[in-house]
Amino acid sequence: MVRVCADRQSLGEAAGEHGAALLRERLAAKSVVRVIFACAPSQEATLAALAAAPGIDWRRVHALHMDEYIGLPDTHPASFRRWLNEHLVARVRPGRVDYLNGDAADAKAECRRYADWVAASPVDVCFLGIGENGHIAFNDPPVADFDDPQRVKVVTLDEACRMQQTAEGHFPTLDDVPRQALTLTCPVLLAADYLIASVPGPRKADAVRQAIHGPRSTACPASAIMDHPRATVYLDAESASRL
Repeated sequence: MVRVCADRQSLGEAAGEHGAALLRERLAAKSVVRVIFACAPSQEATLAALAAAPGIDWRRVHALHMDEYIGLPDTHPASFRRWLNEHLVARVRPGRVDYLNGDAADAKAECRRYADWVAASPVDVCFLGIGENGHIAFNDPPVADFDDPQRVKVVTLDEACRMQQTAEGHFPTLDDVPRQALTLTCPVLLAADYLIASVPGPRKADAVRQAIHGPRSTACPASAIMDHPRATVYLDAESASRL
């Protein structure tokens, strides 16, 4: 399903209210709900609405982290661990939060550790975005695999992805953007029972068009979202401008 909202704020409010309704529904039926969160400016309004929503017992929510730069400490302004803590965790205090440790001494061992945590129980909801190159998490077109045998892996970021990070103000220059990252893979994201994609802004219009109109291809990893039976993509007028 695709929903087009007037602007970024109304998009976030609609997506956040949808997510809150799902969490309340799941918490009424289960003792623990597991949720994957993307960390990006596109998610700010959505997570603000989610954090403000009433009736969610956050003590029974387990939060999973979607991706992180390799070699970046959690004190760095661009760290996704820091971002998620500031925009959600510190506000709602989930019962458990486990972050991908981008500055772990052994990145592959960290992938194995986190893969075990991901596999421990099904994921109820995944809040995600779509990158300018069509990526989901850090599954850029050169490395995305819809049948990836790994749950978490080390990836090399393509230049379009790194340029986006610079354009969004996370790093002063392209050379400052790390070249590698840890990411949950496509099958993990797509295995969540529900997907809520928040995709505002004009810079996402081309990727949105490719994702929604297809074909399903790792040339635009986000195209796989449209095959998910319980996915909702929230757009604003700018990101929907090329549909």
